[in-house]
Amino acid sequence: MSSMPVSITRTFSFPGGVPGGSIHTIVSRSPGMIWASVAAGLPGSTNVVLLSNVTASGCGTMVKDYGHLLRDDAAYAEKARRISDLARDTVEVIGAEWPRIAPKVTMDVGARRVAFQSPCSLQHGMKLKGRVEEILLALGLELTTVADPHLCCGSAGTYSLLQPALSRELRANKLAALEAGRPHLIATANIGCLAHLADGARLPVRHWIELLDERMLGGERAPSL
Repeated sequence: MSSMPVSITRTFSFPGGVPGGSIHTIVSRSPGMIWASVAAGLPGSTNVVLLSNVTASGCGTMVKDYGHLLRDDAAYAEKARRISDLARDTVEVIGAEWPRIAPKVTMDVGARRVAFQSPCSLQHGMKLKGRVEEILLALGLELTTVADPHLCCGSAGTYSLLQPALSRELRANKLAALEAGRPHLIATANIGCLAHLADGARLPVRHWIELLDERMLGGERAPSL
């Protein structure tokens, strides 16, 4: 990735014509670059900086911690605090908009059993345990019971590269737990977990936001499983 930030402001709407708002998305490797981008281009009407991409709860955990990590940095303490305060994970955005989204959900897609893998970054890092599951249940999906949901799947950033044997063992254990309830598919909230699990899974592994999209009026439907 380039050292220069990529800064995009866009208006959006949810599937089915539900009004959205304005999201300022910034991609950069350093808090300094992120702040420079925010200071230069953050519109006054924008109140959410979606720094946690829809596929990466792991990124959100780090960005939300900027304020703490840089609390003693005279140049960036306040700026980092603002970035952390503005950052939202996807489930927080969807949860806040749920009253407007719910009427646009279609319940005629058919029953589907889903095993949800709650990433460590989501449940331990951002303390958002159970939030995605609430939305999936509200969509009419059946969630299977997953043993030891608090345990890591073995991805954990560079861990899967530096400790490959342990990483594969953790993945095997996690997949056994996820597949035990005979789900139709596995859902998660982090691209690292998704790619890692998919490499050894016998079932489709998808991001949970895709399941929301296919159950929205006008959403893109996945092939029947």
